[in-house]
Amino acid sequence: MDENNRNFLLAIVLSIGVLFAWQFFFVPHPHPGDQKPPAEQTQVQPGPAGPAQPGTETPGTETPAIGGGTQPGGGAVAVLTRAEALALSPRIAIDTPSLKGSIALKGGRIDDLTLMDYRETVEPGSPNVVLLSPAGGPLPYYADYGWAGADKDLVLPTADTLWTAANSGALTPQSPVTLAYDNGKGLKFTRTITVDDKYMFTVTDAVTNSSAAPVAISPYGLVYREQIPPKTSYWILHEGLIGVFDESYEPLTYKKAMALNGTQMKFTSKSGWLGIADKYWATVLVPPQDKGFNVQFTGTTVGEQGQFRTDFVMNPLEVAPGATAESKNQLFAGAKEVHLVDAYAKSNSIPKFDLLIDWGWFYFLTRPMFYALDFFYKLVGNFGVAILIVTFCIKLVLFPLANKSYVSMSKMKKLGPEMQRIKERYAEDRVRQQQAMMELYKKEKVNPASGCLPILVQIPVFFSLYKVLFVTIEMRHAPFFGWIKDLSAPDPTSVFNLFGLLPFDPAHVPMIGHFLLIGAWPLIMGVTMWAQMKLNPAPPDPMQQKVFTWMPVFFTFLLAGFPAGLVIYWAWNNSLSVLQQSVIMSRQGVEIPLFENLGLTKFKNRRAKSEPKSVKGETVAAKRKTKSVKSEKLDAESETKS
Repeated sequence: MDENNRNFLLAIVLSIGVLFAWQFFFVPHPHPGDQKPPAEQTQVQPGPAGPAQPGTETPGTETPAIGGGTQPGGGAVAVLTRAEALALSPRIAIDTPSLKGSIALKGGRIDDLTLMDYRETVEPGSPNVVLLSPAGGPLPYYADYGWAGADKDLVLPTADTLWTAANSGALTPQSPVTLAYDNGKGLKFTRTITVDDKYMFTVTDAVTNSSAAPVAISPYGLVYREQIPPKTSYWILHEGLIGVFDESYEPLTYKKAMALNGTQMKFTSKSGWLGIADKYWATVLVPPQDKGFNVQFTGTTVGEQGQFRTDFVMNPLEVAPGATAESKNQLFAGAKEVHLVDAYAKSNSIPKFDLLIDWGWFYFLTRPMFYALDFFYKLVGNFGVAILIVTFCIKLVLFPLANKSYVSMSKMKKLGPEMQRIKERYAEDRVRQQQAMMELYKKEKVNPASGCLPILVQIPVFFSLYKVLFVTIEMRHAPFFGWIKDLSAPDPTSVFNLFGLLPFDPAHVPMIGHFLLIGAWPLIMGVTMWAQMKLNPAPPDPMQQKVFTWMPVFFTFLLAGFPAGLVIYWAWNNSLSVLQQSVIMSRQGVEIPLFENLGLTKFKNRRAKSEPKSVKGETVAAKRKTKSVKSEKLDAESETKS
């Protein structure tokens, strides 16, 4: 095998290796603990874990214990159904255009939220996504606020405190809710909760001291969750505990949080936010930004389940007799919509709140890609069509580079006969052969590596589109046409059961089920890739011919598990490349062997017979004469130099 073949095969192997690595590390795979238990089934789950543990310490102060929430750790207790857990406490309803749920008067927690704009699957009758659930039921997940004090004699609200509501009306964007609690020892607590028409709550905790002595207490907030969220685990984006503290981004995955085994990661900050974020949803606490606070990330494993908590404690407030102290906090609980997150960051002055969406290292590419898709989506009303338009726009922007590349490739095709003669002439002298090749390239002003430029430019575009399709909720359940109901999911059809005509699901075939999931769009992409390769003359080396022949098949199988939107982009990009390359080759006077390589010579022969014989003969003779002159000239130059 000569050096060119070795280099060529190495490039192919590396390319396929990159795609295999992508499939293994970035495409989601089922997680052992991802099965979601039925919402109305009694189970045994990790539960509350006894006394609360102390928070972090601020220099010069003693941070009090947080008494209002559950700490990770402890034994397993019997779990009620979700409905039974909700019934354990009197409740105030939450009713907004985007949220339905309730606030538990026992503990004053926000522990029941359903997202009205999102469903679990693409089916119209699918249940709405449930975000928060109460303790004691399956998948506990809630937000809690309260007061903590270093004085153990202080009677402060806890998880068992029963608050009273000033009115029985529901919490709506127009109607706030006020809860009250009197400890009977001179301290009166009130909690006023407001909500906008999307996902931002404002929780204002106040305490009035009617006793004869001052008290020092600290406001706190926490988010608690049990179990790793259902569905899948991903390498390409962050899921788990998250926060920004004094402009520093601090993510902690669920896996790493469980490895803490009940210990705490501690931070001290003057500004920022903290919470728990999944692929599309998040529950985030936003403390007052003008005062200092301490933060804890905690996680552990009980049995086979994880328990996670993130909380903040403000510096102690001195409440004099007859005075009132107040702490105003914000709680985001909902879908991570890009424009909404950006709007909250600006209107509420939340630092780096846009990092709630994991744009990745290529932030400077993925965000512009999303905004371009979103712009065209608002014009045409379909994200799939927006992908086609953005692909066309990218082609226009890169046209000068691609044009230069294809022109150079066309010149290379013209030099094919001369290059073959050099190989034959210096078959035994590899050094002289390479020198002659370089002299030919230099003379004809051809760059043999120019054909790689469009591919290199394609890589960051491919990655940024994949990231946008994968992490932005706007792409979730976004339909295209026909059978594509979700551009962020793989093509649901399979060629191996004739796209649903045969009564079996290839995914259920033992051992090779996922290997058979080749949908219609991956097949279309493979055909367009095959046509693009067939546009070029067949390589002279038999091994290279085989590799080029099978490469579209490899890519068809490898990309079958990618989001359908990405496969549609690739197929459309291939089609545009075929058109563009054909036009450039035609302008350069290069013969386009597409019909021959596709086995459609009969069609071309019919066209050739319709041409006048004299014109046809003159054209062939002129081509032969030109090749003969070039060959004689090349031989003369080679003999002179040698």
